[in-house]
Amino acid sequence: MIEGVKITKLKQIFDERGKVMHMMRCDQKIFTKFGEIYFSCTHPNVVKAWHLHKKMTLNYAVIIGEIKLVLYDDRNNSKSKGNLMEIYSSPENYKLITVPPLVWNGFKTVGSKSAIVANCSTLPHQSNEILRKKPDDDSIPYNWNLKNR
Repeated sequence: MIEGVKITKLKQIFDERGKVMHMMRCDQKIFTKFGEIYFSCTHPNVVKAWHLHKKMTLNYAVIIGEIKLVLYDDRNNSKSKGNLMEIYSSPENYKLITVPPLVWNGFKTVGSKSAIVANCSTLPHQSNEILRKKPDDDSIPYNWNLKNR
């Protein structure tokens, strides 16, 4: 586990017309503030990594497909410094994953179909607030080719 990361089971309501997938409400304990919501669409076996937000908290939910979200903590004052965390998420394993600022994160779409990841962040995107690294950067001890399931 990585300090500050929270995983919240999410509710889906099914009926003969389809379903409603809850993600976040302003009266939930996990909600702090609204910055923006966006959807990241990723093709099978594509890695979107690594990035770190200096101030923004991320709130991810996968609405189509499946991803392997990987988090890495290199914060100096964190109890979980040096830890990696893998989280599989999909509509069948539906959850909200809250990632605090300063935690490296990235994801890979697994399976044979594209994935759509919703992010309800606490701040609007600003290019000077994000740091990026390549998926194979040596400073993060993770191999995206491994299946650690």
